[in-house]
Amino acid sequence: MTGLATWAAMGGYAIFVWPAYGIAAAALGLVATLSIRRYRMAQRRLAQITGERRGEDR
Repeated sequence: MTGLATWAAMGGYAIFVWPAYGIAAAALGLVATLSIRRYRMAQRRLAQITGERRGEDR
């Protein structure tokens, strides 16, 4: 085996290691996506609230 293939085999534990990396990456991606969506939703809501209050002051 080449050096890269040996590393990728993870000493025979690749069947456990690579899926764990995949699950962790998917979970982190999901958390990032949900956080960005919630942030944008909060920005829109804040804009609505401040816009409503500005309209009331006039």
